[in-house]
Amino acid sequence: MPRITDPASIDLQRRRVLAGGAAALAALPVLPWLSAASPSPRIPHEEPRMATFTTRDGTTLWYKDWGSGPVVSFSHGWPLSADAWDPQIFHLASNGFRCIAHDRRGHGRSSQPWGGNDMDTYADDLEQLFEHLGVKDVIMIGHSTGGGEVARYIGRHGTKRVKKAVLVGAVPPIMVQTPAYPGGLPVSVFDDFRRQYLEDRAQFFLDVARGPFFGYNRPGAKVSEGNIRSWWTQGMQTGFKNAYDCIKAFSETDFTEDLKKFDVPTLILHGDDDQIVPIDNSARLSARLIPGATLKIYAGGSHALGDTSREELNADLLAFARS
Repeated sequence: MPRITDPASIDLQRRRVLAGGAAALAALPVLPWLSAASPSPRIPHEEPRMATFTTRDGTTLWYKDWGSGPVVSFSHGWPLSADAWDPQIFHLASNGFRCIAHDRRGHGRSSQPWGGNDMDTYADDLEQLFEHLGVKDVIMIGHSTGGGEVARYIGRHGTKRVKKAVLVGAVPPIMVQTPAYPGGLPVSVFDDFRRQYLEDRAQFFLDVARGPFFGYNRPGAKVSEGNIRSWWTQGMQTGFKNAYDCIKAFSETDFTEDLKKFDVPTLILHGDDDQIVPIDNSARLSARLIPGATLKIYAGGSHALGDTSREELNADLLAFARS
């Protein structure tokens, strides 16, 4: 091919190339998610904020603070992080709420102290975060272990900063079998958790995620490999001792007296096929202990309502926050 040295010829060649590229792009099919007919969610104008702060005992907690408006806090389950709540945080922040979610001590991006892996300290850490941010009238939402954190927070710190509470697949009043709660799970179940954890933590986390957590062990379940990998990745971020100690915290802590101190509107959401926190010894009992609580049961719902019943949960949380 002859070399083109004339500037006019070069400019003409460049225009032809650009015109040809534009024509090629115009000929491409329009992707569905770029179509003008596809509505896009309203995104808050504020940049998502992520930061850390240090508690009085020297533990560094990581948190995200997205959106603006009335404050909603999110407490995550074991052995996850604040990221487990991202679909719900995005939904509420996109609809006019300020959403705050922290990685519990020893979890996610927070530091991994040897001690303090108990519900009292978890609740105190959350109070210090609220103090640090200067928030009030908070709508507190907790899933699983995080529901216990919300309950113990109200039990220890009251509701001076709290406007409403939501417990989702939450562990209260207590998971383990006791004389007061004979319908609980035998302590041997949690001893076996600890044994499997110490034996092969990575495989144990995979087994939980592939099976009972999302309900993927049920016949006909639609399995998401993405959910499994996300759960496993979050779990493997936890401190080894922190996650081990937390098994005792979420299973053996008795929240009965904490629940009796609730004096704000409370919504309890639970799946009736929750294989991690069976509904009969948790949500149904909590609804009787919390004055005026509203219980909504998700028929066939798993422990992971935020993923397997995402649209319904998002709608329920937004409606309750707005009420």
